[in-house]
Amino acid sequence: MQSIKIDASEALWRNNMLPEGILERWIVTDGEVASEGHAVAEIRFEGALHDVISPATGRLNILAPKLAVIEPGFLLATVDVGSEAGAKT
Repeated sequence: MQSIKIDASEALWRNNMLPEGILERWIVTDGEVASEGHAVAEIRFEGALHDVISPATGRLNILAPKLAVIEPGFLLATVDVGSEAGAKT
């Protein structure tokens, strides 16, 4: 099984004045299957919500709690991919 990191992409900060954001909510809960290309969480910057997209399909392991203050590159979660990780949906 392989774990793929989900971090707060520095691209999200490209147009924001503040150096940090708030992890507003998890759309996919810990242990559920995240689908590649779909939103798993939302980060709030300056009043606007931005989606965090899963880079792969697999089991989500949340590392950052809801309402955490995050900065560019902050590790939010991992996705475990492999035959057993994505088997149940």
